[in-house]
Amino acid sequence: MLLIIDDDIAVQTSLSLLLRRDGFTVQTAADPAQALNALEAETPELILLDMNFSIETSGEEGLKLLKVIRTGYPSVPVILITGWGTIDLAVQGMKAGAKDFITKPWQNEYVLQSVRTLLNLNQQSAEASQTRSPNRQKLDRHYQFGHIVGDDPKLLDILETIGRVAPTDAPVLITGESGTGKELIAEAIHQNSRRRSKPFVKVNLGGISSTLFESELFGHLRGAFTDAKTDRVGRFELANKGSIFLDEIGDLDLSSQVKLLRVLQDRTFEPLGSSRSKTVDVRVICATNRNLEEMVARGTFREDLFYRINLITVKLPALRERPDDIPPLVNYFVNNLKTIYDRPKLNVTSAALKWVKTLALPGNIRQLKNIVERTVLLSTKDDLEVGDFQKHIPLTPAAQPLRPLPEVGTITLDELEYQMIRRAMEFYNNKVSKVARALGITRFALYRRLEKYGIPYTTDS
Repeated sequence: MLLIIDDDIAVQTSLSLLLRRDGFTVQTAADPAQALNALEAETPELILLDMNFSIETSGEEGLKLLKVIRTGYPSVPVILITGWGTIDLAVQGMKAGAKDFITKPWQNEYVLQSVRTLLNLNQQSAEASQTRSPNRQKLDRHYQFGHIVGDDPKLLDILETIGRVAPTDAPVLITGESGTGKELIAEAIHQNSRRRSKPFVKVNLGGISSTLFESELFGHLRGAFTDAKTDRVGRFELANKGSIFLDEIGDLDLSSQVKLLRVLQDRTFEPLGSSRSKTVDVRVICATNRNLEEMVARGTFREDLFYRINLITVKLPALRERPDDIPPLVNYFVNNLKTIYDRPKLNVTSAALKWVKTLALPGNIRQLKNIVERTVLLSTKDDLEVGDFQKHIPLTPAAQPLRPLPEVGTITLDELEYQMIRRAMEFYNNKVSKVARALGITRFALYRRLEKYGIPYTTDS
């Protein structure tokens, strides 16, 4: 049963019809007294709560009732109903424990999506509380985590969490240092969701200027601005029915944050040069290596946007926090390179694996991968020993951050990466999906590198 608390009979009727048509049982209450009576009679699965119940528009009535509900019924999710003029109050409500807020007039599909998502999350949390600590074999039986290497308890807790939330449409915020694998986690969420057969669109917000933001994300019509010679479909439209991954969301300027908030709020947008709104259905996954809470406190990141994107937050541990996963990662990279370079006898000695664990690796998994690739490329031996790694990286105490990798002769890291990708493309006859698997990266990451180096390819599946 769902409980709608609103003094406006039109709102009660509209929401009741919408939810009942979707198969829910609904009860209504017009004021706090009726709401508390209804709660005593039967605990609902979810509550939709208005912010005002009289001519008073401060929202204090709604906040006061919310606190009572959170105290007496802490496991019942609450969605606030508000107008754009009371967004600040809605943010206060989110701080007080509400799970989402919808604005009047609302989009019916968004209301239904929010209700389903919160109910699914509650169900998943209840099931998770009855299960034992996760183990890798059990997780791999239930979910697709093939590209994610490691058995550290911190990583397994993260995989268990994303496995539970993936089937819902809950927005997920992935945080962590650079190189910790945020994109891999985002793709794992998509691949384990009900949207897996639909597009997964990745957007690096840090690489988009504020002047191009609307065109890139929402598209434009021909003639919308000087260089708009043809119509362009934006990233949100490309991701329709699938997932959109907004990487480096902490790099977004305030004006662009406002534009992004609207499409996340009501799932509508207008392409540049158009006066006609388009509706989009997407699962939103964001990532950042910044501290958004500190940015909110400084006024450089909108608080309402922050609460809109972080219903579920996943913080990835740095590689130094899970050192036992370093040897399996090294072996994973080497096994991929065996095939690419046709060196089936490649092997890393146990002494070398133990030594690599002592490195600080401030660049995390990305830095470790570069070290392994460079060592394999520049070593003629099949058994890679400590000395083979030491030749190509500076020797520093484990507690000190490593300096940038030096150039060896005239070979740069970009040139090494270019050579490796070219050889892999040749070996797999330009099959992008097979090359990406062999390199241990996503197809989307490989496409970006192919474009970066001007390597021709066809979009296979």
